[in-house]
Amino acid sequence: MPIPYQRAMDIARRLAGTDAVGKLRSILLPVTPEERPTAPPVPRGDGDTGTRARRTFLEDRVGPLPHLFGEAEPVPSDALAGNVENHVGMAQLPVGLAGPLRVNGLHARGDFYAPLATTEGALVASYTRGSRIVTLAGGASAITTVEHVQRAPGFKFETLSEAIQFAAWAATQFDRLKEIAATRTRHGELLDLRLQFQANLVYLILDFHTADAAGQNMVTLCSTAVCEHLVAHSPVEPEWWVIESNMSGDKKATSLSFFETRGRHVTAEVLLPRALVRERLRTTPERMADYWRMSFVGAAQTGSIGFSGHVANAITALFIACGQDVACVSESAVAMLRMEATAGGELYASLTLPSLLVGSVGGGTRLPTARECLRILGCQGEGGAAKLAEVTAALALAGEISIAGAICSGEFARAHAQLGRPVGAGAAKSGGTGDADRG
Repeated sequence: MPIPYQRAMDIARRLAGTDAVGKLRSILLPVTPEERPTAPPVPRGDGDTGTRARRTFLEDRVGPLPHLFGEAEPVPSDALAGNVENHVGMAQLPVGLAGPLRVNGLHARGDFYAPLATTEGALVASYTRGSRIVTLAGGASAITTVEHVQRAPGFKFETLSEAIQFAAWAATQFDRLKEIAATRTRHGELLDLRLQFQANLVYLILDFHTADAAGQNMVTLCSTAVCEHLVAHSPVEPEWWVIESNMSGDKKATSLSFFETRGRHVTAEVLLPRALVRERLRTTPERMADYWRMSFVGAAQTGSIGFSGHVANAITALFIACGQDVACVSESAVAMLRMEATAGGELYASLTLPSLLVGSVGGGTRLPTARECLRILGCQGEGGAAKLAEVTAALALAGEISIAGAICSGEFARAHAQLGRPVGAGAAKSGGTGDADRG
């Protein structure tokens, strides 16, 4: 997204607080297994024996996970206040572990294991394969830059003249509105106010920095206070107003999701050596790049907003496991994937998520299994949101590489036949995990 120069200066100042601006070159460089050993692979194995091995593996790394493993008492209804109404029970989805995934990010650095909640066979295996390939290449560089969430109140006036008067006056009130918003949150901040009018309708787009929260409730409460102040002091009284005019891009894929940022703007990239592509994906960088161009044209013909293969798979599975607002997959999965064969015969792959709405505090992250899954990632609590964004982008990129490789090598259908069907319906009964997780 194009960033106004004042916002770019604000981002630079915030990044400088990480003591990383001068170190970006070294921070984002690949770190190969030869330079630093990778974390151990996820234990393989089917059935209860394999499950017990993976649980022991996780407990040795991060400590007890009783809720995720189903060993804790059920969550009492009183503890769910603020998360659900008319509570009757808990939905159960299997959670698999993908990784290790090496990330060389501004906030996320190291080897990560991703808990993925899904009912789609072959998905966890594919992300594990992609993660392994990215890790062998030295890891994915990743950086979170823009971080803000919008609310877009709307005001109705009798005439166009009144609407313009209100908009012109509101534009002069930003400093006061910033003070008003600060009375409703200890962590958020009003960053900007943009105005759009359509005849006698005025739309305000309010941009908030929400710290480590996803911030949906925060921006609603702050925006309500801002609007109440505007209405009370406006020289022109609106006939009526609403807190959300459907112009913020909330829970929908829009051109705003692609061109602006609602949540966190994060990019990940990796350079895969030719030998690695041939050995692990059983194809070539040139064929991968050719496939990317063909699929890009296909997406353009269908009017796709953004372009990727199956980014929604990674984001949805991670969102469910980690207590994120799953409906925000709508804007979060808007993405731009690129794959290019370099002059040296390597494969360059990058993925940008312009509107990834994630948080490490508040909302569903308070639930026991979500806390434990965030702890597996090392992203629980304050300071975890930008880190979670970079891990998510790197994981989604690994999945794009894996699925594109499977399609180029002709293994896509075979992997789903082996892993995506129950035993007895034509699935393989051996202890292996098929081509989606080979290599």
